[in-house]
Amino acid sequence: MAQALGLTGYARNLPDGRVEVVMCGKPEALAQMRDWLWVGPDAARVSDVVCEPLPGAEYDGFILG
Repeated sequence: MAQALGLTGYARNLPDGRVEVVMCGKPEALAQMRDWLWVGPDAARVSDVVCEPLPGAEYDGFILG
């Protein structure tokens, strides 16, 4: 979804089962991605989404890892 919205950044699984997503892009695209994160992919069980600004972050592309 992040790539389809033209966002850059990354998503990675954390050892405790959470997923960390860092994303940069246009405000409208970030809002759409934030809404999608509440749903997640088909196998996901989303219980919480926390969004915090990360000043100065810049990425080339979007990496899943």
